[in-house]
Amino acid sequence: MYAQAAGAIGTLATAFGVLAAIKDKLGLSWPATVLLTAGALVALGYGAWRARTAVRRLWERELKTSKPQAGTQAQTAVPTLAQQADGHLGAQGIPATAEIPAHPRLTSALSRAGAIGRDEMIRADEVTVETLPVGTVYDFQVPEGRTHEDVANRLGSVASMFGVTRLHLKLETSRHTERRVRLLVLNEPPFTQAFPAPTRQEITAFDGVPLGHDVTGQLAGVPTFDKASLLIGGMTQMGKTTLVNGLITCLLIAYGDFDLYLLDGKLCGLTRFEKIALRYEASDDPAVLEGMLDELNGRVEKRYAKLQSAIRNRQPAPTFKPVFFIIDEAADFYTHNGTTESKDQVRRVEDKSRSLVAKSLESGISTVMLTQRQAKDAIPVKVRDQFLYRMCLYVASEGSAKVALGDSYFDTIAPIHPALLDPAIKGQGVLFANGRSTLIRGFNFPDDFIWNAVDEVLDRQNQALEATPGSPVKQAIDLMRAKGVEFMPTAELAPALGITEKSPVMQGRKLSALLNTTSGKDDKGVRGYHLAALTASLKSGS
Repeated sequence: MYAQAAGAIGTLATAFGVLAAIKDKLGLSWPATVLLTAGALVALGYGAWRARTAVRRLWERELKTSKPQAGTQAQTAVPTLAQQADGHLGAQGIPATAEIPAHPRLTSALSRAGAIGRDEMIRADEVTVETLPVGTVYDFQVPEGRTHEDVANRLGSVASMFGVTRLHLKLETSRHTERRVRLLVLNEPPFTQAFPAPTRQEITAFDGVPLGHDVTGQLAGVPTFDKASLLIGGMTQMGKTTLVNGLITCLLIAYGDFDLYLLDGKLCGLTRFEKIALRYEASDDPAVLEGMLDELNGRVEKRYAKLQSAIRNRQPAPTFKPVFFIIDEAADFYTHNGTTESKDQVRRVEDKSRSLVAKSLESGISTVMLTQRQAKDAIPVKVRDQFLYRMCLYVASEGSAKVALGDSYFDTIAPIHPALLDPAIKGQGVLFANGRSTLIRGFNFPDDFIWNAVDEVLDRQNQALEATPGSPVKQAIDLMRAKGVEFMPTAELAPALGITEKSPVMQGRKLSALLNTTSGKDDKGVRGYHLAALTASLKSGS
């Protein structure tokens, strides 16, 4: 402490002496002398620091020139991603290490598109590249902390990085990890080359019901129509009717035995299948749709009664024959003509349609609706919301697409905008099923292929009718066929089936209970039974 005190006193005495000498020499006041001396010392210190820094930089530059550094050799062995990437997809500022090299093309494309961060990379050892005839498949994992949704939400930007459009990309995800992504990049726009129609063997081998080809040429469709219905929308002349003809043909091959109800609002779009349909109507009258809805809802009630009985009696649930109700140009049946009667009828049709689509699935009855009108009120919302499967062909706007695909469709994973489709390629559309979007093109079967499928089903139906045990319905059918008539009045049919009552009212009641079939009228208004209705009743069984 003595030494430090003595040193401090000596320093202060020296400093005071120096300041006194400067003051005496320059003739300044004490404050001016102190400030001037302090400023001079600061300037000298800064100058010394600058000189030292310049000397150090000069020395380091000479060392680099004479001997390469180890870090430079490492950079030569493992270049940066900008050096690894191909000519038009160079990454900027994304480092790669010697231990884990980055996949240059994917890392560059995804980082620039914003699917991953600038400081993140797609590891090369986690990428599998497969070359297909139609394009290239990249199977990879996104960095930790990222998910497939980060890629799905940026597919448009990712496509631009690859120099293609959104429709050139097909994204698939994994059920086992959120990080796994399978990305197909097509060489050409989808469906530039038409794929050949599938064979019977291919349709039978498909796990479900095929609706068309996907962009790779593989069959694509839905796993089942059990407890599911389908809504198809799209502008006119986009191939909806051809697509649904292909769907019915595939159902005939894949499903085998089922009941078919057809309401042909286009009047001739579904005529090929008239002979095998349990009921076929070519009309755009809402009253016709209401009649078919009443018949089908009646079948639903009977089937639910059997289900309830089985549950109450602790028995296995009964197995029902599948039923398909297909309506072409469905929007026409929900349009009134302005009168009170017409408005009431359309309102009833809406309620009965919603009831059928919503409640029939547990009983094995599926509905397929097609519409070319894309207005929000074309198909009532309470009916549209009941469809599990949706499909949309080319439309002109996002609003039109939402009519078919749902209001929340564009918030789903990897949505495909139907307005981007090429309207010159008929029958292609976006299928939204089980939460996934698939771009497909419907089958365009040759007429001979469709007729062969129809004839096979017709032969099976006729053989089944011939083998059906005797029943009042079968007796009535045989009687009408023997007489060569398509319609027989109640007054003539009742005595032939053993009904002895003379009163027309009692004849009608007993005959209706015996046949368990709704009667009809001929062109003159005479009440009786149509051969087609009796045949349909015998075929349906329930």
